[in-house]
Amino acid sequence: MLNYWWVTRPKRKLDSVPEVLATFADISLNQEWTGQKGTQIAYEDALEKAGLKRIGQRRDHGGSGGRTYKAWLESLGLIFEQTSTNNIKLTLAGEAVMAGESPVKILKNQILKYQFPSAFSLSRGVKVSRRFKIRPFRFLLRLMLDSRIGYLTQDEIAKICAVDAENESEQCYEAVAKHILQYRTYGDKCLDPDFFEKYKPSRGECNQEHPYSHLQDMANTMINWLEYTQLANRDDDRHLVILNEKIDEVKSILFKNPPFIDRPEDQEFFQRKYGLDPDHRKDTRNLEKTKTVTERVIAEQKIKQAYIRASVSKPITGITPELIADITEETGIDDRIVEDVLLKVYPHGSVGAFLASYFEMAFKGTEEAVDFEKATTELFQTVFKYKAIHLGQTGSRSAPDILLIADDDGYQSIIDNKAYSKYSITGDHHNRMVHNYLEKIATYSKSSYPIGFFSYIAGGFGSQIDRQIKMEVSESGVHGSGITVSNFIKMIENQTSGGIEYSHRELRKIFSLDRQIHLNDVSCHYNSSFEGMNGLGKVAEKAENFK
Repeated sequence: MLNYWWVTRPKRKLDSVPEVLATFADISLNQEWTGQKGTQIAYEDALEKAGLKRIGQRRDHGGSGGRTYKAWLESLGLIFEQTSTNNIKLTLAGEAVMAGESPVKILKNQILKYQFPSAFSLSRGVKVSRRFKIRPFRFLLRLMLDSRIGYLTQDEIAKICAVDAENESEQCYEAVAKHILQYRTYGDKCLDPDFFEKYKPSRGECNQEHPYSHLQDMANTMINWLEYTQLANRDDDRHLVILNEKIDEVKSILFKNPPFIDRPEDQEFFQRKYGLDPDHRKDTRNLEKTKTVTERVIAEQKIKQAYIRASVSKPITGITPELIADITEETGIDDRIVEDVLLKVYPHGSVGAFLASYFEMAFKGTEEAVDFEKATTELFQTVFKYKAIHLGQTGSRSAPDILLIADDDGYQSIIDNKAYSKYSITGDHHNRMVHNYLEKIATYSKSSYPIGFFSYIAGGFGSQIDRQIKMEVSESGVHGSGITVSNFIKMIENQTSGGIEYSHRELRKIFSLDRQIHLNDVSCHYNSSFEGMNGLGKVAEKAENFK
């Protein structure tokens, strides 16, 4: 019996869930799983072949690795075993992921509903204590929103939240908040004297050298899951904080208090309720009508698997001859069938899976800086239809990361990526933007168009960013802005969902606000007059002088 919170973690991050689910569905959908070692081993083999599971010496030859990944999908409410047939089925959330909907949207919904007790937490081999009746991720968000707390560390989640927070009552919440504040003053001295005995690992001996390791591993995984929701992220001090632009959304989430999902002992009932995607309130499917497994059904499953694998690595905004050719080559399936399936299942493509990894790039510092730049270039090109040129890989301090050309509206623009959680424009970066990128644009651009705008895209910004942008605008005579990766992703979602379609003229207005771009700036068409937006008067004239 586990006397603390628990999440399974074959992988500590959720970005590979779409591929793991697609691989599982290809092997196991509408098939029996329990007791079928051949199927379990085949799934483990398929995961290794797809590069989703590390190849290495297995603990046994009975498919335990496959069972671990299956449990992961089950814990997230994406699959279940049908009681009447023992066959594996997708929940509505699982179907939505397989249909190419944004996995961030789907999994955020699942994470916020994640609760103890659940069908998974009570299952054999897990057995989290029944003293816990709590939705742990909602509880963590509430703590971070509390002005007394403000942030959470991995230690605080591991040593306090995971053991003390057993329900959502005010009494329990206040006790946990008080204990966290004590911990920040006294450290481990404020833990129970018999802490290790009460919260020791369920299996094996406690690691004497690192006695908290099992709790730390769990806490780290929970932080990774919350980061995947794009509501919170670790700052430069490794503190987990709610992103500034997501505070209102988190308040709205916590304001609604849906009931706990009941009957966790009834696996199918619980999973079908837990596995409701955001667009459904009930699962009314008749699962008794199982499709006959024909060659066509098998082909469709393999095409979906290949498509999802492609969608994780690049933004797909439509079905192209190149995509059809790639999937035909990978699967060996006739290109006419590939085209038919892709147009039927993914007629408008999907960018959601790619945006999950793109968001993460924005907080990696120099670690994935070039990847962040290349991804941004591709998004401006495929989603917003600019001619986008990646210049950052040249390593030149005289050229920005990305040059945008808008032939239809007759301007060119500069994008500078900053993969930091709180980016500020230093003196060196100010001079580089004004005197290298803007003033000397003719040294790296062949276009004769005037400069439309410059913009920074970052994980987050420092408190002085508006003042710093205005200084660059004033000195250069070119309109500019900064936008967080969260709000840029919102623009991408608006554009690809058909909710708001931004023309190049409208994009120029949004990116020319001469300050940080906020959510309300991108949530409707920008109708303000472009001329004189910041009261500089001579901005357009100054910009022309840069050419």
